[in-house]
Amino acid sequence: MRNKLIIFLCLMSITAIINAQELQGRVTVLAQQINTTVDKKIFNTLQTQLTNLINSRKWSDDVFQSQEKIQCNFLLNIQSAEDNNVYKASLTVQATRPVYKASYQSGLMNFQDGDVTFKYVEFQPVEFNENRVGGSDPLQANLTAVIAYYVYMILGMDYDSFAPKGGDEFFKKAQNIVNNAPESRDITGWKAFDGLRNRYWLADNIMDTKYNLIHDIIYNYYRGGLDNMLEDQESGQSNVLDALSELQDFIQENPNTMIAQFLVQGKSTEYIGIFKKANPSIKSQAREILSKIDISNAPDYNQELK
Repeated sequence: MRNKLIIFLCLMSITAIINAQELQGRVTVLAQQINTTVDKKIFNTLQTQLTNLINSRKWSDDVFQSQEKIQCNFLLNIQSAEDNNVYKASLTVQATRPVYKASYQSGLMNFQDGDVTFKYVEFQPVEFNENRVGGSDPLQANLTAVIAYYVYMILGMDYDSFAPKGGDEFFKKAQNIVNNAPESRDITGWKAFDGLRNRYWLADNIMDTKYNLIHDIIYNYYRGGLDNMLEDQESGQSNVLDALSELQDFIQENPNTMIAQFLVQGKSTEYIGIFKKANPSIKSQAREILSKIDISNAPDYNQELK
């Protein structure tokens, strides 16, 4: 499993420094929706700068081997161009984590944020400062604040999947960005009143102590369940089922919380793959639970897990 060793910088070789970063991210910036008066080559520059921010910055104190880096994708879809180099966009964030002794990558996050407004002039610095999240220009700082927020959420989910509440320090960093986020009448997604499912509520849910069961569910699903599938498939399936049962209980006690939907989004294919060849009893239980916690995909569960 992951062997994260904190090594003093004075003992690091150049190769170790290059390989120290945590993420192997791919950034795609799409601009098909905006008018032709905008020189779209600036978005190629932005794509390169965001890729460098995500992959070159050290986001933690741990050292990752190249095979341990977290695979992630950021798709920034520019929807409109406003005056003064201001753009409105949606951001889709996906991240995976490897399953122990397998080539399979399990999804950690598959989420679309539809409220990303930012200012960008080609070749302007694309940097993030934790001590000055809002920057000197809120609209310019907003994009890097959003990117950093999701990087920390990815790291938190990843660490939670390897150790109980292992991601706390990263979730705290994400919440710190929320608390100090850029403010402007054009910026949304950071406040409770901006909607029911946004950056504010995701960080709030994951840090609220009354929702601590969520961290156990994440750990039990990945470490107790998926990581055991290769060596003992039946035990792995049983542990995944227990985690999903805990999630069902959580949803019943805390209906309409954002974090519950966040955890199951984009996971239906994986769930079906886990239980499709399970024994009839496990398969039946899985079908019943999944149809309740992921209602939109209930027809698929009823069809595939007969």
